[in-house]
Amino acid sequence: MIEVHILASGSDGNCAVYQFDDEAIMIDSGLSYRYTHKLMEKEGVDEKAIKGILVTHEHSDHVGGLGPMARKLKVPVFCNEKTFYASRAGDVDYVPIYMLQEFSYAGFQILPVPTSHDAIDPCAYMLKADGKVMTQITDTGELTFQAREALALADLAVMEANYDYKMLRNGPYSIPLQERILGVQGHMDNRETGYELKHTMDTNRNRKVFLAHISKNNNTPDLAKESVSKYSGIPLEDLDCLKELGDTRTIRI
Repeated sequence: MIEVHILASGSDGNCAVYQFDDEAIMIDSGLSYRYTHKLMEKEGVDEKAIKGILVTHEHSDHVGGLGPMARKLKVPVFCNEKTFYASRAGDVDYVPIYMLQEFSYAGFQILPVPTSHDAIDPCAYMLKADGKVMTQITDTGELTFQAREALALADLAVMEANYDYKMLRNGPYSIPLQERILGVQGHMDNRETGYELKHTMDTNRNRKVFLAHISKNNNTPDLAKESVSKYSGIPLEDLDCLKELGDTRTIRI
């Protein structure tokens, strides 16, 4: 049994735990250790099962708790070299990884794939275990062709649906910040996410989809699901996401 525990997903912090049997690996650590521990207890995650932390990029909502988390759990941090030094995690056990070079750890085959974001060397991850593929893609203004291939293979897609275009344009953000979000190194909106899911659906129509990194200012969970359903053709009841900070979810594959 594979379990994916989405503990946080958004600008307040990001953290997910992928578990296969009695070993697990965390993707990003954007919350404090104490709060993450509380969320893991809520979802029944034994932190002793976590064997390492994968990092996507150095923005604070993804690495804000990285150093303390790695030291408390006594586990290594995996990311590319540029991301590690930009993350400023402090004294941790660091294991360098390389884009598009698969490696094995904690029962998973792990492939870092490039994304398009205003970070130093950002990536998404595709994980394989027990014949299943899980792809987590957030913080990207568009899908690189490698990320699109990873999405097409996924039995579970944890996929960014960051903003609604009208809400962003009519919201409180300054024009320069709006342009950053809209750009190819920003984020993906509901419609773009829906189209990408539709265009990669034929290879795996039974996959599960979890919408991630939903903006609390420029989107809503219900609007994200409705829009992605409209543009992807995925039934509304087959889409899920977190409602707010403190909400969590466990997905079983």
